Amino acid sequence: MSLSEEQVEAFNRDGCLIVEGFLSSDECDEIKQRAYQIIAEADLSQHPMVTFETRSNKQATSNYFITSGDKIRFFFEEGAVDEQGNLTVPIDRALNKMGHALHALDPVFKKHTLGDKVKGVAQSLKLKRPSIVQSMVIFKQPNIGGDVRPHQDSTYLDTTPRSLLGFWIALEDADLENGCLWFIPGSQQTEVRQLMVRTTIDGALATKFEGTQLDVKEEDFVAAPVKKGALVLIHGQVIHKSEMNKSPRSRNIYTFHLYDADVSEWSKDNWLQPSEELPFPYLY
Repeated sequence: MSLSEEQVEAFNRDGCLIVEGFLSSDECDEIKQRAYQIIAEADLSQHPMVTFETRSNKQATSNYFITSGDKIRFFFEEGAVDEQGNLTVPIDRALNKMGHALHALDPVFKKHTLGDKVKGVAQSLKLKRPSIVQSMVIFKQPNIGGDVRPHQDSTYLDTTPRSLLGFWIALEDADLENGCLWFIPGSQQTEVRQLMVRTTIDGALATKFEGTQLDVKEEDFVAAPVKKGALVLIHGQVIHKSEMNKSPRSRNIYTFHLYDADVSEWSKDNWLQPSEELPFPYLY
């Protein structure tokens, strides 16, 4: 699927672009069903109950998180785990996300991530050698799906020069009630003021934030509700967020990030690093 000249201009202007109907309903169902099949087949009792939320850095101090770049791992919603570490909801409604190598390790996710539709978009944006670095299913569970604070993706996945691009695909309708995306149009012109980098704490691999947090005005955000199957393209520097899901409906999405390895260098300080077992695959 190629983008029109008007769509490319809109993306370059706003730092985000909605492409409705990028995937069919059947394609969305295939991805979603495979995600839940992976969960059903996994013995989650063998996985630590690491919760994920963006208002602190606690999950990033976990070795389970930092070493997940070449694996498929599971991260829980804060609201799904009590103080004793017990689940308060059924397992299939407790996960915040699953990642970060779905695109490389699972054939269904690989098919859709490296498919002709994605290639067409990347070629429309004149990416020369796009390299896929991570992929996730974010579940945004009913009633407890956590909010995501305003951020720039390049804070977490930095390149020099910056060429990060996010593909965000709605597997279900995403609206104001269940936690759709919000953007500040044009904010990709904002410098990245904070980076999450690798460090060690008491000899163990961890991460820390360097720099200052974003200073944003809530009135500058514009909502981006989309229908099932829509693609939202996200520039690595555009400021975006999502609110908590307080509705009785989930907001499942599939997202992955790539950068142009022909023009950019991957930061060795990023939490996510390619491994000998799994180097970052190229889209083309």
